[in-house]
Amino acid sequence: MNSRNRITILLLQAAPYLLFVAILLVFGSLSDRFLSLANFTNIVIQAAPVAILAIGMTFVLLTAEIDLSVGAVMYLTGCILGLYLGGVPWPVGLVVVLAASALLGGINGALVAYLGITSFIATLGTLFIGRGIAMSVSNTASVYFPEAITSLNRATVLGIPSAIVAVAVVFAVAWVLLQQTPFGRQVYAVGQDRDAAAKAGLPAKRIVFFCFVISGALAGMAGFVSATQIGAITASYGLQAEFSAIAAAVLGGTSLFGGRGGVKGALFGALLIQTAANGLVIINANPYIYPLVTAGIIFIAVAVDGLRSRMLERLERRFIRPWEIA
Repeated sequence: MNSRNRITILLLQAAPYLLFVAILLVFGSLSDRFLSLANFTNIVIQAAPVAILAIGMTFVLLTAEIDLSVGAVMYLTGCILGLYLGGVPWPVGLVVVLAASALLGGINGALVAYLGITSFIATLGTLFIGRGIAMSVSNTASVYFPEAITSLNRATVLGIPSAIVAVAVVFAVAWVLLQQTPFGRQVYAVGQDRDAAAKAGLPAKRIVFFCFVISGALAGMAGFVSATQIGAITASYGLQAEFSAIAAAVLGGTSLFGGRGGVKGALFGALLIQTAANGLVIINANPYIYPLVTAGIIFIAVAVDGLRSRMLERLERRFIRPWEIA
């Protein structure tokens, strides 16, 4: 690889980190509170739901698919938690939420892997169905969570906030699953070339199915963590959460085209998105600016991923060795 190509790839890889530094510099210059330790701790805690969503989305993106239903899954399982599980211990509520959300993810997986429906269409349909059911059972009214749930936001484990502990546990399990198990290696193989993986004897359809199950389950987990933080949800809860999850995963290096990335980057992407959102709140920016900033971050993430993927394809056609472009 010549020096020009190497520099270009390094710049593309560094783009999200440069964006993060720019966010810190801009908001740090506008508010003294922004760079405080207390505010940074708050950012990390508030980023927890997006981080968990992004980890689940990473599994789906690695197979070259997409899941647009995660926000609706959060809303539906939130309604289940608030309306029907208020009197049960929180561990029971968590298990029910995970089971329900995994089931919804399994429906997506079956539609995509076994019925051959495009993931964009399948999960878009699930989005509308899930949100419609949630709005029906809640009558579009606010749903409040019991003290047993909201008190978890104040709980700590060895002095570490519960939300951060939840992210750490999810990350550890996901990282081991992707990096240390045959399943993880099969996920990457399916994402790189599904037909070749199937011809090699890998259970490609089953791999895709279980990646959607994981995405669904972690959407429920993200909703549970979010419930502990906000105490109540409205009909707008979870709207556009899927875009934040996709942006976080892609900013962290996971490709929209499959076969490349990992869960470590998803944490960074979630932190970047939440840092930008926090900065806007601290400087009292117009709320209408928030979607524009999120859209800008998504655009940068997708553009960088597209440019990097095209460059890597060109280099691979020239027989550049994989370890030279890692």
